[in-house]
Amino acid sequence: MNEKELRDFFASIKKPSPAAEGEDFCFAAAYLDHGHIYGMTAGLAAAGGKLALVVDRDPERGRALAEKYGAKYSPSFDDIFEDRRIRLVASAAIPSERGPLGCEVMRRGLDYFTDKAPFTTLAQLEEAWRVSRGTGRHYFVNYSERLGSECALLAGYLIRAGVIGRVVNVIGTGPHRLNAATRPAWFFEREKTGGILIDIGSHQVEQFLYYADCDEAKVVSSAVGNFSHPEYPGFDDFGDMRLAAANGATGYHRVDWFTPDGLSTWGDGRCFIEGTEGFIELRKFSDLTRGRGDRLFLVNGEGEFSVDARGTTGFPFFSDLIRDSMEGTDRAMPAAHAFAAARLSLIAQRDAANLTPRNEHGA
Repeated sequence: MNEKELRDFFASIKKPSPAAEGEDFCFAAAYLDHGHIYGMTAGLAAAGGKLALVVDRDPERGRALAEKYGAKYSPSFDDIFEDRRIRLVASAAIPSERGPLGCEVMRRGLDYFTDKAPFTTLAQLEEAWRVSRGTGRHYFVNYSERLGSECALLAGYLIRAGVIGRVVNVIGTGPHRLNAATRPAWFFEREKTGGILIDIGSHQVEQFLYYADCDEAKVVSSAVGNFSHPEYPGFDDFGDMRLAAANGATGYHRVDWFTPDGLSTWGDGRCFIEGTEGFIELRKFSDLTRGRGDRLFLVNGEGEFSVDARGTTGFPFFSDLIRDSMEGTDRAMPAAHAFAAARLSLIAQRDAANLTPRNEHGA
């Protein structure tokens, strides 16, 4: 594609439209333990969903979200199932609770939309897959580092259009700012989060599978470590992994909690996608020293291109999710893909080498 063809291609991308209105699609938000619930709620509302009920253990936190959207608050999870309007439960519970909560939701006849990581053990994943298949209910996952970034979405459109040929390698980095003082105690407990490759690493696995267009893959190697936070002995502040897809594509992915205070945002997330006929670089959240992110760089046989991705794609996942829930379709994110990303991140964490430095006493 040359510059004109790129402009025409961008203009041809159909922006998402609301999938419902009024009370066509009512949903509940349950357990607001991670801040991603606010983006999940906003995305569903922008796509035409109506927040009907908020359930949370913290009444102040729950009532604040309910008031913002004109919803009701209840401390009782069972109240969700008393409201026959509600079709779906969105949740950002403590990670170790997400899988069991989703199974309960699906068994009781509703669809489920969870923050990543969707599971902390392989046993939870297997049970959720079994319940989803048995009930016919959806288990949606909020892999927001791709779904909430227009440059990441635009890269997918360009790859599917063949602009860089066949994808052969993906390198992803997902650094985050720790902000330890604002984190709840569970954040530093491995049994609650599963570990760094399960938590923020799941974003990287999902992107690799999506760009490589293959849900069959294996973990070649993985490692985790606690380099700078000995006060949290069950915590990983660094992790990386190498992946190989069944179609031959390979990936390397690094995640960490070392974002310095001088960075203007929470993390300098990047992605490099190598194809047989060109490559793409994504600067999702920051373009260092030059303002905000959502910047895509493309190099192919026609030249070098820098693209401000803001306004190019919108965020179709939420409208597609609502339509899937209402119509029984599977367009927002196929379940096999969401579960494959979770499975690989769980295996990477399970099999990871421990890089934590030993102190002078050998401990």
